[in-house]
Amino acid sequence: MRVTVFVKQILQAALFDEIWDAMKVTFKHMFYKPITFQYPREQRTLPDTHRGALALLRYEDHQERCVGCDLCEAACPSRCIKVISSEDASRPLQRFASEFYIDITKCVFCGYCVEACPVNALAMTKMYEFSTHDKRTLLFDKKRLYEIGERHLDDAKKYLYAHNQEKNVEESREYRYYFPQSVLKPTQPPPKHLG
Repeated sequence: MRVTVFVKQILQAALFDEIWDAMKVTFKHMFYKPITFQYPREQRTLPDTHRGALALLRYEDHQERCVGCDLCEAACPSRCIKVISSEDASRPLQRFASEFYIDITKCVFCGYCVEACPVNALAMTKMYEFSTHDKRTLLFDKKRLYEIGERHLDDAKKYLYAHNQEKNVEESREYRYYFPQSVLKPTQPPPKHLG
């Protein structure tokens, strides 16, 4: 029995049996059609749930959605978001984000900040090309986040719809976050859904 096993091993070694097994796999894959994308010229179709660049959104009348609550900053596991909120001097008890920064080099694109936002001011887009020669350009400020939001508004809305953050109905589009009112003088009209 040992002699036959020894002879079999010698024949396998002499005939390069393992190499022929590997070559069978190679020859089999030679006749498959390649599925390689020629990247810069061909773009892959991304799903609506793709987590790309973050964007700040506005309401339909171009008013800022962000109320400066800092919940996105608290929810971020990589601590890449910095929100500095201020109170609106013309309307007491109302806040807004005076400064908003996201360091994309630290962002893990988890989407926790989008889920934490009570007014859906943040959304993720399908933008994923961040190559640059200067790393400092990847620190997105409020102005740049609004530009991304305006440029990729449809993708951002589709992301919110896909994750059930917002509904594609008229009632959802009319909803606004209403701050507590001053007892002495109302600072904003009553909401449509309560009126």
